[in-house]
Amino acid sequence: MSSRIKSPQQLLAESGADLEGHGLRRTMGLFQLVCFGVGAIVGTGIFVGLSGSVAEAGPAVVLSFVLAAITCVFTAFSFAELGGAIPVSGSSYSFAYASLGERAAFLVGWCLLLEYGVSVSAVAVGWSQYVDELLESLTGLRLPAALTAGPAEGGVVNLPAVIVIALAAGLLVRGVRESARATAAMALLKIGILLVFCAVGFSAFRAGHLSPFAGHGVAGITAGASVAFFSYIGFDAITTAGEEVRNPRRNVPLAILICIGIVTLLYGAVALSAIGALGADAVAGQPAALSLVVDRVTGSSTGGGIIAFGAVVAIASVVLAVMYGQTRILLSMSRDGLVPRVFERVSPRSATPVANTWIVAAVFAVPAAFAPLDVVVDLTTIGTLAVMAVVNLAVIVLRRRHPGLKRSFRVPLFPLSPLLGIGFCLYLMAGTGWTTWVQFAVFLAVGALLYAVYGRRHSRLAVTAPGDGAARAPRGA
Repeated sequence: MSSRIKSPQQLLAESGADLEGHGLRRTMGLFQLVCFGVGAIVGTGIFVGLSGSVAEAGPAVVLSFVLAAITCVFTAFSFAELGGAIPVSGSSYSFAYASLGERAAFLVGWCLLLEYGVSVSAVAVGWSQYVDELLESLTGLRLPAALTAGPAEGGVVNLPAVIVIALAAGLLVRGVRESARATAAMALLKIGILLVFCAVGFSAFRAGHLSPFAGHGVAGITAGASVAFFSYIGFDAITTAGEEVRNPRRNVPLAILICIGIVTLLYGAVALSAIGALGADAVAGQPAALSLVVDRVTGSSTGGGIIAFGAVVAIASVVLAVMYGQTRILLSMSRDGLVPRVFERVSPRSATPVANTWIVAAVFAVPAAFAPLDVVVDLTTIGTLAVMAVVNLAVIVLRRRHPGLKRSFRVPLFPLSPLLGIGFCLYLMAGTGWTTWVQFAVFLAVGALLYAVYGRRHSRLAVTAPGDGAARAPRGA
């Protein structure tokens, strides 16, 4: 592990601390931040990915969502403490830099690139499916197969997926205020539509559809939780807004905890109502399961069209929020010299990293347009879980090294809570299978090589402190 450690004080000073920093403007309040978090989380995971979790766990998928949520809650506590203590754009990357050192921070950033990149690309592909569903509901027509799937699925290019990424990038470069307003409106709309879905599903609820409840046993629940965890990816994006939130020490921790609570209740209700209405076998393996449930319960395609519209809005908001998070992490890494400087340039007119945003959009659009993403979903999950384990560890390390650091929120039951967070992360990682672990090891090796070739040589911390030992953070606040 690299001995180059950037202290929390350095991170705060370089970002502008609680002031305006590096051209970024503090425009988001608590409500907008909560909507931003919901916008980042609720999307493909529930509208498209529910069927995958049901296929693994059956009716016990509700417990899978709870298990995934428990993992998130412990980690959310850690994110809340660190997000309040170090409210900067780097999120997990910056937390790792302040606790475990530069090499670990670079690998965390590398994993986040995978998490956000695959997440955005997969979400964009899901958006394409629901756009097609909505178009058929409204007009009876479907888009040409060649333009709605990549070569691996028998098409040529997934054009709607590229379009939604381009639209999100265009909105992001206009300004954070505009993006936050759009995300808030979309978040409220999709919550409303999911509540309507629950009402429809529970109107046809049959208790017999929940039996046998856990036919696949504990292994099925665990496997379902590993798949369901993908549905929670995104709540960590809240901490990437640390430099653009008013009163971040209060609002960042609150937003994280509120979002996890809302999303867990929503996911559990949606899963229970869907299975109760049709049964697990009917829901499993259906890419547009929610539309299917509403169509069959109501006997009309109109309800399914409304769900498809909600999915189009929901998934677009995820693309917007997650792309935002990725650009801010790259901005922080660029400040530190670990990635090229183009990613840290902020437009004085819009106060956004314009070039950064368009580069991210271009990179994410390629796999969305052409590549099959199902083969790397497990790799994304294990990488995300590894990052969350690091965040839990960072809380423990920073409590020891910087006991006097100003913390607006403290993890309850310390150190048990972060230790449980680490344990749950490792437990779900184990459920991804040995082939995923091999892929992850190769992925980390590539990241370590990139750090050695570029990051370590261009690190600004190395320039300011030529001796690695001199870069160590002092103990205390």
